[in-house]
Amino acid sequence: MLEYMGNKEYWDERFKQRNDKPLSPEGVLIDNINCFKKGSVLDIACGDGRNALFFLENGFKITGVDFSLNALERLKRFAEKSNHSIETRQIDLSKPSGLKDIGIFDNIVINHYRLSEENLVDIESHISDDGILFISGFGYKHKVDERIRKQDLIQPMDIEMLKKSFQLIKYIEDDSKRGFLVTYILKKKSSEFKTT
Repeated sequence: MLEYMGNKEYWDERFKQRNDKPLSPEGVLIDNINCFKKGSVLDIACGDGRNALFFLENGFKITGVDFSLNALERLKRFAEKSNHSIETRQIDLSKPSGLKDIGIFDNIVINHYRLSEENLVDIESHISDDGILFISGFGYKHKVDERIRKQDLIQPMDIEMLKKSFQLIKYIEDDSKRGFLVTYILKKKSSEFKTT
């Protein structure tokens, strides 16, 4: 069975074979750009940057992380072509401390990737007060196949773990030909308003 989401060789090869044009940004991200706090964005599992490039064009400062060097090199080329600068970091997100030294951002985007529980719990330490956490991808009702495994599906319990530090401001379900997709837009609570 192909481990599509976590297979570095698969993605390195896939990015090598793509044409020299970035894919379109995620539609639900475009529709909800006004939810984001102006400033910086950490794009987790950014690939070759379809969403990162959209943020750059809308005045955000971007750091993109991915485990595929081919993807990150493509992203840098795309950004340079449109006269934008971007920071990229090659990180293996399967490691529990993968985001340990990444810093603090105004927004974090996790699109079509399910972070490990350890990294998801740690996400609050990488986002500023009132910052936006955008999580979107295949949801718990998506039909599992050779590309998308059950462990790749975003589960409601993933979001439950975040409720101490984040307030859910928008939830979207999209059951279309792409599959069952979910989007959670959460806002980090100010330090003085967190519940214990």
